[in-house]
Amino acid sequence: MDYLQIQKAQKLHGEIKISGAKNAALPLIAMSILAKNIVTIKNLPHVADIKTLLKLLSNLGAECSSSWENDTTTIDTSTLNQTKATYDIVKTMRASILVLGPILARFGHCEVSLPGGCAIGQRPVDLHLKALEQMGAVINIEAGYIHAIAPNGLKGCNIIFDKITVTGTANIVMAAALASGVTTITNAAREPEVVQLCEILNASGVKIDGIATAVLTIHGTAGELLDIEPFSVIPDRIEAGTYLCAAAITRSELTLKGANAKHLGAVLSKLQEMGSKFTITDDSITIHPSEVIKHVKIVTQEYPAFPTDMQAQFLALATQADGTSIIEERLFENRFMHVSELQRMGADISLNGNVATVNGHSKLSGTDVMATDLRASSALVLAGLVADGITNVHRIYHLDRGYDSLEKKLQNVGADISRLKE
Repeated sequence: MDYLQIQKAQKLHGEIKISGAKNAALPLIAMSILAKNIVTIKNLPHVADIKTLLKLLSNLGAECSSSWENDTTTIDTSTLNQTKATYDIVKTMRASILVLGPILARFGHCEVSLPGGCAIGQRPVDLHLKALEQMGAVINIEAGYIHAIAPNGLKGCNIIFDKITVTGTANIVMAAALASGVTTITNAAREPEVVQLCEILNASGVKIDGIATAVLTIHGTAGELLDIEPFSVIPDRIEAGTYLCAAAITRSELTLKGANAKHLGAVLSKLQEMGSKFTITDDSITIHPSEVIKHVKIVTQEYPAFPTDMQAQFLALATQADGTSIIEERLFENRFMHVSELQRMGADISLNGNVATVNGHSKLSGTDVMATDLRASSALVLAGLVADGITNVHRIYHLDRGYDSLEKKLQNVGADISRLKE
């Protein structure tokens, strides 16, 4: 098993190329199930979750061909001959649930194992299932599998999500794309990843009104498959935010190429509060950090508010701030598991329910720490960049699920970080 060894960095410097967004690419790969042509996806990140979902589609009968040198994959779903997404693949990644809507819409039946993934709290799929039932599906859960049939096809209807769900919105948008009639989703997620999915479907013949708003109206094709033109995945805003935090915590100047600042409003705003300044172009962000990192108050909420996927990284940054920072996690109840590992490194953090109080100016010391989930992994890497001595981050298979060549990108800007074998 691999682990990362990190020694304290001096100043980082140079450029980092931001990869395509994992959280955008996953629903876009699932969307290929709706296509009648071969779908070409560019700017795919080289991360484990992408390869897992492509493997799942291959197991269902699709023909997937990847050129990782060019960050491009082609997917031909005309050869699909299975409608069962088995546990052995789905157990490693919650996003596998994204095949439920498009398979059901295309074939009228499917079986999908209940999903696995990071242990950061309850992320139930009941909102997906309730919406599909409203569209005419009959759903049963047996032996760990979701069994869904739509005897008369899926029908458009009015759906109101009780809470905002990103994967739920994506799943139902894809199901509604091939449904008969018009589907309206109220309280839809507005994340850039959902917006791109809607934009591509809209360009492929599925009229969608209200894109980037909380109310989406999808005009289904009544089962007619789509002709999807080649497209590129949007840049990964969470990867970009992580490297911005790496620059801030080491008080370094870095330029992120291929980043989209419009997707990072809340993150940039909080970094500005903490003292950083930015030079922004259409496809780059340069961070000019302050010698003094100011304390901050953060509340995680759905987009466009501060993203839960950046909470761990900012918590690590706050350990080096001047004063006391307050970080409130409102989306996932178990998303402070990295705190105990940061405390082992010397961080002064106290937890009270879903609120972390971080006293700054912590003198961190390198030690062996264990990643508990994807974003916690990157927080430990950030802490390692400023900790005295050597930090070994174990169980980085979590990290590999969502970061494309993190250690290589950090090496290229001056970090002393290596991937080693246990």
